[in-house]
Amino acid sequence: MNLIDQIKATAKLANKTIVLPEGEEERTLKAADIIIKEGFAKIVLLGNKEKIEALSKDWGLTHIQEAQIIDPKDNPKKEFYAEMLCEIRRSKGMQMDEALRLVEDPLYLATLLIKNKEVDGEVAGALNATGDVLRPAFQVVKTLPGVSVVSGAFIMVFKDPQWGDNGVMVWADCAAHPNPNERELAEIAVVTAQTAKSIAQLDPRVALLSFSTKGSAKHEMVDKVRNATKIAQEMAPQFKIDGELQADAAIVPGVGKSKAPDSEIAGRANVLIFPTLEVGNIAYKLVQRMAGAEAIGPVMQGMAAPINDLSRGCSVEDIVSLVAITACQA
Repeated sequence: MNLIDQIKATAKLANKTIVLPEGEEERTLKAADIIIKEGFAKIVLLGNKEKIEALSKDWGLTHIQEAQIIDPKDNPKKEFYAEMLCEIRRSKGMQMDEALRLVEDPLYLATLLIKNKEVDGEVAGALNATGDVLRPAFQVVKTLPGVSVVSGAFIMVFKDPQWGDNGVMVWADCAAHPNPNERELAEIAVVTAQTAKSIAQLDPRVALLSFSTKGSAKHEMVDKVRNATKIAQEMAPQFKIDGELQADAAIVPGVGKSKAPDSEIAGRANVLIFPTLEVGNIAYKLVQRMAGAEAIGPVMQGMAAPINDLSRGCSVEDIVSLVAITACQA
C-alpha cells in the first residue's frame, strides 16, 4: 500500500466531511465523484444545484447525488450565516449588508460552515488564488490556540528508502511564511511534527536546519534557529526536536554522529524545518526535479481547522489526495 492509499484508509476511518467551494468546476466535480465512490470522506459542494446535476450528467458522474449541495446565492440559511459573520467581524466594523454579500461567496460560506461545525475541513484553489482562499480562512476560522502563523508542509516521498522513514519525510515551511521569527519558527516545527504524525504516520524526529551545527558558526541567523529549537522543545516536549543542524548532519548517520554525537535526531531526521521560506521552497523544488522525489502538498498547517489550497494547475487526482489529507488533519 503506497502512502496516499494509507492516508485514504486513515481518512475512511475518520469519516469526516469536507466542503469543496468550487463545486461547479470540472476537476472538482470529478474528484468529488471519486471520493464519494471510494468512501473516505463525505462531501459538501457549493454551487447551483441544477448546474451541478447537469454537469455531472454530461460527464457521466454517478455518485454526485450522494453529496450535499448548497447554493450560496439561494441559501435558506443566508441570514443566519450573515449574522454569524457580523458577530465574528464585529471588531472590524462588519455591517449586515456587507455580510449578506460575502456569504454569497463560496469561499466565505465554506469557512462559516467550518466555524458552525457543519463540516470538518475545506479544499479549494482549483479556480481561486491562494490569497482568496486563505483570506476568509484567517478572518473566520483563524489559527490554532498558541499558534500565530500558517505554514505549508510537503510530504516528500523518495525512491531511495534510506531517507527519513522508508523514503518518507515531511518538510516545512515550503509554501507560506517568508521569514519567520524564532517563535514562529518554533510553532512551524511543532505543527509540522503533528502533520508528520497524523498524515504521514511517522514518529517525528524534527531537525531545525541552519548552516551551522551546534555552534560551528556564529551568526544572528544561527541564533534564530537555536532559540527556535529551545522554544519548540518547551512547547511540545512529547516530540523529538533538535537543532541547529546542517542538512547533512540531520539526515546522514555518519555525519550526524561526527558533528552532533549527543543528538538523538542527528543523522536520523524525518522532519526538516527550514529557517526561511526561500530556503524551503528552493530545496523541495530542487529535490523534486533533480532527485525525482514526489512532493505531496502543500499541506497548510496552523489553522484552527484544516483548510488546504490547491494549485490552479491541479489534476483531479491532486484534489482527491488533498481531500484525503484534509480529512486526516481534521
